[in-house]
Amino acid sequence: MRTKLICLAGALALSAAMPAFAQDADTSDKNVALSNNYAGNSWRQAMIKSWQEATAKAVEDGVVASADANTTAENSATEQAAQLQNMILQGYDAIVLNAASPTALNGAVKEACDAGITVVSFDATVTEECAWRIAVDFKKMGVDQIDYLAERYPDGGPLLEIRGLPGTSVDEQIHAGILEGIEKHPQFEIAREVQGDWTQTVAQKSVASVLPSLPDVVGVVTQGGDGYGAARAFEAAGREVPTIIMGNRSDELQWWKEQKDENGYETFSQSIAPGVSTLGFWVAQQILAGADVPKDLQVPTLRIDQDGLDQGLEMTPEGGVTNKEYTREEAQELISSAK
Repeated sequence: MRTKLICLAGALALSAAMPAFAQDADTSDKNVALSNNYAGNSWRQAMIKSWQEATAKAVEDGVVASADANTTAENSATEQAAQLQNMILQGYDAIVLNAASPTALNGAVKEACDAGITVVSFDATVTEECAWRIAVDFKKMGVDQIDYLAERYPDGGPLLEIRGLPGTSVDEQIHAGILEGIEKHPQFEIAREVQGDWTQTVAQKSVASVLPSLPDVVGVVTQGGDGYGAARAFEAAGREVPTIIMGNRSDELQWWKEQKDENGYETFSQSIAPGVSTLGFWVAQQILAGADVPKDLQVPTLRIDQDGLDQGLEMTPEGGVTNKEYTREEAQELISSAK
């Protein structure tokens, strides 16, 4: 079984050897906006904070004129579409988008493109062809969970699946990966599926509601932000806690550490870094500066394995999420490597 820390200082840290890049065109008069559909968990809050800190410095340095952050009140594609249409009227040069739906915003995104606005979607991306997309391989994240459990439990067994925000591309892709993993390892089956909204409080209530009728499960497959809530629900019910895949939140990692020290509890943790919003900003800036940017860019996940837990905890702020923020140079390298 793998027991090393993956991606915290390795695959996620892009090479220091930078390719030669043409001098950027001046973007100091350009206005960029973040359109975000949800801020109800620690990952989204860290994502917004990373955006605000990185873009404030970019504005101060004269890289762009402004970089406003906007979040809708509800996880509603209709509301976010209206937000995008308002941004079009305000005349932004670029919109960086974390989308409520992969398809429901396509009309508003096409309107923005037709108005000459650069649209870069990240994390929860859109399928409209005129937009750029930045994401990890979320489907692989689902497959990886089943692969890991197959190493731990060769005989398989029933699983509890905790889903994310309904209708989002991230939820659909991770779920598809879990199903693909089960097809690959048919000794596993999903005994029950609940909704967690990527939030430990919602996950805890959802898991608690099914525990009275849930058979003993060998594992809990998740999407991030729900592992600690699941653990608390099992503990409160007096049930043995199965192997829960974690999502790089500090409460999850701290609980895992306590259990590891007490009884040798084993699992792994993975998530996309909230700082991917800063990569979205720099990719948008590079497009505005005239760079030739492929429509699809992929970044690795942050993964913490058993022997990397202490290092992962050190890198994770209390109440926050293990994170990495990106620089313009790292965005340039990612663009070059994708060509």
